[in-house]
Amino acid sequence: MKSKKFVISDENVREYVEKIGTWIREKVKKAGADGVVLGMSGGVDSSTVARLCQEAKVKVHLILMPYGKSMDKKPGYNDAQELIDKFNFEYHIFDIKPATDALKIEDDSKNSKLAEANIKPRIRMVYLYQYAQIHNLLVIGTGNLSEGTVGYFTKWGDGACDINPLSNITKREVYVLAKYLKVPDNIINKKPSADLWEGQTDEGELGITYEQIDEFILNGTSGDKQIDKKIQEKNEKSKHKLEEIMTFKN
Repeated sequence: MKSKKFVISDENVREYVEKIGTWIREKVKKAGADGVVLGMSGGVDSSTVARLCQEAKVKVHLILMPYGKSMDKKPGYNDAQELIDKFNFEYHIFDIKPATDALKIEDDSKNSKLAEANIKPRIRMVYLYQYAQIHNLLVIGTGNLSEGTVGYFTKWGDGACDINPLSNITKREVYVLAKYLKVPDNIINKKPSADLWEGQTDEGELGITYEQIDEFILNGTSGDKQIDKKIQEKNEKSKHKLEEIMTFKN
């Protein structure tokens, strides 16, 4: 893995917001699309991408996809609503519980919990692509470089998109963008979570902090050899998520 050389900072953030916005506009125009659709979790990544699109003057539809009554009790959706109200985003809500429950396989093996949890992001992907096709939109992704380095995304789930402006941007840099774009403090300050199950957090599941991952990306080491080894192992194990589908060639 090569170290990343540039860092978005308070000094150059305006320049990068303009660069990223131009890139989004060009991709949408080239595809002949009328805008983008984004799965809004209420997290810092999706909120930052939503604001980048808005600043770029690209039409963006936000889709909230709670699992049943999770919208009533999860702070993420209150945070999403705060962002929506503050910046007047167009949005829709789809309950993924019926579709998710219909696809569950009853199994007690050690991998069943994570396999079942991954149904949710895959169902959300289906909703986003259906909505995108109906309204001539591109699906815009929100996964950052830190997540990609350790494979922290669901293949054919939140990893599926047409364009992704954060794919080469670390979590540290996302926070710089978020602050500049005036994303609400509640979103910026909360612990990142993929909302796979009750109480789940990204860093708790990974056993690594985003700060450690970012240090590894930017400087070649997290400062802890054991953590470096864990990052390298996760990167190697998840490479298939980012590579082209393996096909037989004769």
